[in-house]
Amino acid sequence: MTSQLLYTFFIIVTAIERLIEVRVSNRNAAWSMAQGGKEYGFGHYPAMVCLHTGFLFACVLEVYLTDAVFNPWFGSIMLVIAIGCQFLRWWCINTLGPRWNTRVIIVPGLARVTTGPYRWFSHPNYVAVVIEGIALPLIHGAWITAISFTLLNAWLLTVRIGVENKALAEMESVSVPAANSPLQTGP
Repeated sequence: MTSQLLYTFFIIVTAIERLIEVRVSNRNAAWSMAQGGKEYGFGHYPAMVCLHTGFLFACVLEVYLTDAVFNPWFGSIMLVIAIGCQFLRWWCINTLGPRWNTRVIIVPGLARVTTGPYRWFSHPNYVAVVIEGIALPLIHGAWITAISFTLLNAWLLTVRIGVENKALAEMESVSVPAANSPLQTGP
């Protein structure tokens, strides 16, 4: 089996994982809205969906269209990093519980999370997204995708984090702190 086929298989597995995330996200968004949640910044959401979907396709397309060369040493390091990003992503999802979703929905009366990876970062899920955006294409030498996604994602995250920080500030100004109460957030 060629390295291109193995890489394509890995991207397909990643896409399946993303579909599982979408399912969890939709269920959790419905829960948040049923709890009186308020959505913020919907305008950037379609661009985020397009960018993240296109990213997976671009990873594979670049490898086939440019005949990108697989470097076993470098590719293996990038593979370990990409898999590590999945662990961080799911740590975020599990820490936030039913309030994690890919939208920005604030449930009134609930305090911001300060456990799990949120103990160290305000937006740990985005740390995973940024690092994965570099590592996943570089597993098989897709440099153009790594650079393009990183630049587009930086712009999008600037918008997204601004929306989240504003929503969090509004939430904190009206909520009563609750111990270990997670806030939803994440792509």
